[in-house]
Amino acid sequence: MSSRRSRQQSSSGSSTISDDQIIQLVSQLRQLVPEIRDTRRSNKASASKVLQETCNYIRSLNREVDDLSQRLSQLLATIDADSAEAAIIRSLINP
Repeated sequence: MSSRRSRQQSSSGSSTISDDQIIQLVSQLRQLVPEIRDTRRSNKASASKVLQETCNYIRSLNREVDDLSQRLSQLLATIDADSAEAAIIRSLINP
């Protein structure tokens, strides 16, 4: 029997994730998140840092989206509501 944990369903309905799945997730996050692409690949402490940086990056992206949405709403308020530009802005705000 392998010493690796596998994904198992416990009697309470919660599930565990295998070490291999964690390693795969951390590897994928390293490739996707710009702030951590160049970090060296090491142990679980590094995995914790990768997850923290990923959360920080997602929060940053959320702030950017909120700011852009607000700017588009302000721009929409200053142009003719029936113009082509207004239609484009509305499509960006409400996809």
